[in-house]
Amino acid sequence: MAEEKKQQQTADRNADPITGAPGAHPVGSGLGAAAGGAAAGAAGGAVGGPVGVVAGAVVGGLVGGLAGKEIAEAVDPTAEDAYWRENYRSRSYVEPGEEYDQYAPAYRYGWESRARHGGRTFDEVEADLSSGWDKVRDKSRHGWDRARHAARDAWNRVEHHAGSTSR
Repeated sequence: MAEEKKQQQTADRNADPITGAPGAHPVGSGLGAAAGGAAAGAAGGAVGGPVGVVAGAVVGGLVGGLAGKEIAEAVDPTAEDAYWRENYRSRSYVEPGEEYDQYAPAYRYGWESRARHGGRTFDEVEADLSSGWDKVRDKSRHGWDRARHAARDAWNRVEHHAGSTSR
């Protein structure tokens, strides 16, 4: 029982598997590493040939991973869910009497997508989001035409929060 409780506490901390530091975001780090590594590798390759590609990919992976982690860490899924659960009824797109569970997948999709697509606007990625909605909608009865409002709302909230904490 004590071991199970310890494992749950570690999971709640979202501990980094290497350092044990709380708040690990391997998806954000991986996405950032892939994007940053590709960009740096291409730039390094253009300047330094094959050696530049390797060096650029390594450096870009490290820098990109940190950038991706920073974006992902700016989003606290528990806090976002609590915020939307408390405030969703005040939104103009919510039908009176409709339960939060119908909107929750769209809010989650919005804040997670903003973390994945840092640097791009909602309008730039909406076509991709629309085509991916059916895979993430869970038990929501809403089609993308209704879900998009909640997803955009969550995207904008995270974007605004990230902008207000930038250096």
